[in-house]
Amino acid sequence: MSAEQSTVDGSADERNESGLNRPLALLVAATFFMENLDGTIIATAAPRIAADFGVPAVAINAAMTSYLLALAVGIQASGWLAERFGARRIFLIAIVIFTVASGLCALSPNLLMLCLTRVLQGLGGAMMVPVGRLVVLRATRKSELLPAIAYLTWPGLVAPVIAPTLGGLIATYASWQWIFLINVPLGVLAFVVASRVVPHVSPARVPGLDWVGFALFASAAVALVLGMEQVGDAGRWQWAVAGGALALLLGFVAVRWMRNREHPLVDLSILSVATYRLSNTGGGVFRLVVSAVPFLLPLMFQEAFGWTPVKAGLMVMAVFIGNIGIKPTTTPLIRRFGFRTVILGSTVGLLLTFVGCAFITNDTPLAVTAAVLVISGAFRSIGFTAYNSVQFADIDPADLAGANTFSATVQQLAGGLGVAFGALALRVAGGLGAAGSDTLVGQYHFAFAVLAVAMLFPCLETLTMARHAGAEVSGHRPQTAPVPSSRPRV
Repeated sequence: MSAEQSTVDGSADERNESGLNRPLALLVAATFFMENLDGTIIATAAPRIAADFGVPAVAINAAMTSYLLALAVGIQASGWLAERFGARRIFLIAIVIFTVASGLCALSPNLLMLCLTRVLQGLGGAMMVPVGRLVVLRATRKSELLPAIAYLTWPGLVAPVIAPTLGGLIATYASWQWIFLINVPLGVLAFVVASRVVPHVSPARVPGLDWVGFALFASAAVALVLGMEQVGDAGRWQWAVAGGALALLLGFVAVRWMRNREHPLVDLSILSVATYRLSNTGGGVFRLVVSAVPFLLPLMFQEAFGWTPVKAGLMVMAVFIGNIGIKPTTTPLIRRFGFRTVILGSTVGLLLTFVGCAFITNDTPLAVTAAVLVISGAFRSIGFTAYNSVQFADIDPADLAGANTFSATVQQLAGGLGVAFGALALRVAGGLGAAGSDTLVGQYHFAFAVLAVAMLFPCLETLTMARHAGAEVSGHRPQTAPVPSSRPRV
């Protein structure tokens, strides 16, 4: 047990003994929502921002990339910072950085300044979300981990879906600056609440930061982000390949380095924990595929079907309805059937809804289209909650910081790669001359078929999961399941 865990004050101990600290979980969920929203909301306001700065709309992509790069780099050090200086202190500092940076983004007079302030905002978000989740994990008993993770999951589901509509409304009826200004009062409120509900902890005595591992891991993440940014550009595919290759090379070197270090940036031995490994391999693919949907749907509705942005945005909101509508039942479902059955059901269900999307046309009744998207949103919500909960089910408390950092990195990169994956599927469809009388519609149908095929990997991998996996968290224990006595490693 780390020093930080053993020095939580009395009030924190009382909250831990009572199970789930709901105010704390809701606070971290709110900060998670802000961080996720700011990663995507700027896209729909790009034309307005570009007009004010006197640059092409496509140039605003640099502000989005700056944010993603800062997140990819900053997350790597979040676990060590929380251990070294105390999770509460780092969480409060992160809220301040994110809030101040949001205000500076709104005051930016040109694109360069916006990119710089977005980097600062991304660094704040990189510490705010992983460290906030670490605080919740350490303050929650495993028997109450399932509802705690349910609170932390919905922001990641909701933000990418409502961001295009919200960004469009703000840019249309207000000014683009309000995209960032709305974070200021929310950040101030979050800081006040955090200063009251986040447990006081003492910093742990930990070795110095593994700077070589940090540099290698961060460089690999940067290469991957920059490479995936080029996927949608037909004239720059070679840069996408180069970025991906460099990321693989740096990642390989980083893994070799950390395996031979006594105190590495991330202890990769945690990947021998079966539930954790499956949640970051199959779960990573699950997140990647699901993240492509909010990118593909609005484009299909507008480009292929000729819908207005408002009509397309309202239809995509059906996914949001499915996410929220099923949320009260996700925890009971997992407790009743266990993680293995629920994850398998959600992945198969999503696969089938992607097949359904591959058959949607402009002539499909709106009610049928909406029903497919609502069902897809429901399976999306169930799968996210199950994966996010089971990944920490068998992790020792002493390994939480490293495990949390690694999984946060996987989730962030998978979310960004999802958009690139969707764009790549469209490009391949165009190159192959996707079948169909309407070529553009056929390309989108092909892309959704690719998503369905990709979802086969987490489906099949889930079959290797033990029937009793995560029983201590889910409370579901088949009659043949043994009582876990130590970390289940493979």
